[in-house]
Amino acid sequence: MRREGAPKERELLCGRIIDRPIRPLFPAGFYNEVQVMASVLSSDGKQDPDVMAANATSAALMLSDIPWDGPIGVIRIGRIYGEFVVNPSMDELSLSDLNLVYACTRDRTLMIDVQAREISERDLEAALRLAHPEAVKYIEPQIRLAGKAGKSKKEYKLSMITDRILEKVKSLAESPIEAVFTDPKYGKFERGEALDKITQDVKKILEEECDEESLKVLPKAVDTVRKKIVRRRIIEKGLRVDGRRLDEVRPLYCESSHLPILHGSALFSRGDTQVLCTVTLGAPGDAQRLDSLVGPPTKRFMLHYSFPPFSINEVGKRGGLNRREVGHGTLAEKALLAVLPPEDDFPYTVRVNSEVMASDGSTSMATVCGGSMALMDAGIPLREHVAGVSVGLVSEVDPSTGMTTDYRILTDILGLEDHLGDMDFKIAGTRKGVTAIQLDIKPAGIPLDIICECLDPALKGRLQILDHMEREIDAPRTQDNRNAPRLATLKFSNESLRRLVGLHGSLKKKIEQETGARISVSDGTLTIVAKNQTVMEKAQEKVDFIIGREIEVGGTYKGVVSSVKEYGAFVEFNGGQQGLLHISELSHEQVSRVSDVVSVGQELSLMCIGQDVRGNIKLSLKATLPQPGSESKNSIAGKSAAPIRQTPNVWASVAGISDSKEDQNPVINGSQISKNEDQVNSTAYSSTSIVIRSAAECDERDSSTGQTFPQKNEKSMRYSPRPKKVLESDPTPEPFPMPENVNGCNFPNSNMGLFSHNKAMNSTPLMGKQKGVNDKPNGLHEGGISAKSLKLGDRLTAKVYQLRAHGLVLELGSGIRGMYRFETNGTRDFEVGEELLVKCSSFSTKGIPVMSLLEDE
Repeated sequence: MRREGAPKERELLCGRIIDRPIRPLFPAGFYNEVQVMASVLSSDGKQDPDVMAANATSAALMLSDIPWDGPIGVIRIGRIYGEFVVNPSMDELSLSDLNLVYACTRDRTLMIDVQAREISERDLEAALRLAHPEAVKYIEPQIRLAGKAGKSKKEYKLSMITDRILEKVKSLAESPIEAVFTDPKYGKFERGEALDKITQDVKKILEEECDEESLKVLPKAVDTVRKKIVRRRIIEKGLRVDGRRLDEVRPLYCESSHLPILHGSALFSRGDTQVLCTVTLGAPGDAQRLDSLVGPPTKRFMLHYSFPPFSINEVGKRGGLNRREVGHGTLAEKALLAVLPPEDDFPYTVRVNSEVMASDGSTSMATVCGGSMALMDAGIPLREHVAGVSVGLVSEVDPSTGMTTDYRILTDILGLEDHLGDMDFKIAGTRKGVTAIQLDIKPAGIPLDIICECLDPALKGRLQILDHMEREIDAPRTQDNRNAPRLATLKFSNESLRRLVGLHGSLKKKIEQETGARISVSDGTLTIVAKNQTVMEKAQEKVDFIIGREIEVGGTYKGVVSSVKEYGAFVEFNGGQQGLLHISELSHEQVSRVSDVVSVGQELSLMCIGQDVRGNIKLSLKATLPQPGSESKNSIAGKSAAPIRQTPNVWASVAGISDSKEDQNPVINGSQISKNEDQVNSTAYSSTSIVIRSAAECDERDSSTGQTFPQKNEKSMRYSPRPKKVLESDPTPEPFPMPENVNGCNFPNSNMGLFSHNKAMNSTPLMGKQKGVNDKPNGLHEGGISAKSLKLGDRLTAKVYQLRAHGLVLELGSGIRGMYRFETNGTRDFEVGEELLVKCSSFSTKGIPVMSLLEDE
């Protein structure tokens, strides 16, 4: 929907920023409907328009004929690197550890809204005292504007209670009401029922007297009597409705993991206020997409506050977004956001849902406490707990001067004290400082000095609550239960991820339907969300089948024989990848026929021992079998490492969050090969045997034919899944014909004779000259060589890699190895590691460079 519809959360929050400071300035008894429309006609995206809209609202009311005791000034204060900034831009706010919106008249505070990163009370007071004179600067221009273009204020009839009616109701209800308020045994609902009964008794008396005028305003009159009684007892005697001291916090009860099947949950009770908070984790792709003029495009942390009617023993309809619920939820969200781990360390989407079970004041601050505990119960590594408390105020004002003559500050106010008092000052934070504030008042402003004085009792009450919360849960929980939810992140190439997603996401949807897990894919990252470990394992098996997991030399894998050839068997393993089980790797004993040992469809436990000269994955069955006649040796399979699938970044607890460091080991055709040098000497894998076996075949062929093999073009040297026919010019068949692509596993061209330890294997045969690669055929090769750049006549320095009976294996650089054959009647002493000046004289039929010593020429 591109057309503007109902206000979204952003619009509702801006509306609250505007409404909260202007509402107290309407005269008492003025009940006419007033509507202010603040529309953003254009925006450069650099400034948040909410502060400007609030000042514009004040100016509009000053120009109107509506009775209103304005104007007001609204301003935003930030702090960047310890320096306060007035009206910071959106870019500056991203660097700021304070976002303070302050509204005031000339001498009194009307509204405060704060989001901070654990700012101290002293620094917060300094910010407030800076904000007041800056906000006052917006008042004088509005007065001048109203003087030039403003309308005259109309006279409105105010709905006021006459002194006669008030005195009559007071004489009937004051004594029984005071008796209820002096009994601390009453709970919220019992007290409410007793006060309702008193109102009904007064109503019966007025009905008997036929006093219709008093009956019309009876509820307001009774409420006024209640207010005077409660405020007088607090000011004169320091006594609260429930018998507590002014700075005393109500009894607390905390319980984490209240609903163990969920990701995280907590129950928090303070007096008769009770909140149940639950936490759900999702993939990064589950982040909420925002459509706003300013601010980030997505939100990964969401807190949703719900205030159902049953929490106050009422019946009501549940509609759409409620402005009060949105405001309270956003306040708690801002309070907890300061202690969440950075997105780079914890990139998952988090949703906290707060259900108010019972309400008797300050449910938003109870949501902060319950939400903090639920997040830790979910294993999210919060820096520390966050708690909140609401501070109230009861004051006496001189009617003639409007000055405050006496006041009392109340910690942890009841719902009744909020209703009958002057202020609801919600302050949330950690032991280190404040993270969120919301100030709402009822009179036409409160002196800033009183506001700043409220910060100290709020800190004391917050520390009491934090002590109680930490006794229940003081660190993110470690969950070992298999039924605990799981979230894992794995790194793959974008090509592999495209193969996993499938056409129009068909494969991804199929995995989600079959396993119940949810999968999201971003650039190089796969995220799996599962309700428990069983579902996670099923999903990972499906992913492994399509993508395949990393293969390590020495790892043992289960596979199924897909075809049997004379020279060995092809085995499908690791989620559709193909490997070659050569006849020499079937058993420690000599095997005459492959079919005597394995058959198509047979399941085998095999060990990866590397790759052959063509880059094909080599598997071994005998490496998993015990050595015959050697009881002292354990089987190689017992020594080998277990198959290691890619270590995922799995969320299950704090201990389950890995560093997400990508492995830097080489890979075989996209699968990992370990660099552990200890495995080189293992019988399961030896690069020496691979090179020399190929070199011996070439020696035998060269000596038998006495000719240099002609160059073959690339097309003629490609292999098909079927065994290739033997050509007349090539009497010896290739021992290991392999397909170029088997189930998404790309193999180098089968004529590739170099064994390279690089991640990327060259797929072009190193035979004959290649154009435009090396312009100095007879000079010494100066830079590093590559499989594509080496050609006939190239001179370079090589190291002796291995000594053999008929020649040397040479390390040419960049992981490429060549061979040097001894002369028929001449030998020479060589040492491993010795450097030799050599020249590429030819290539074997396997593509192996045949080198000659320059000193021999």
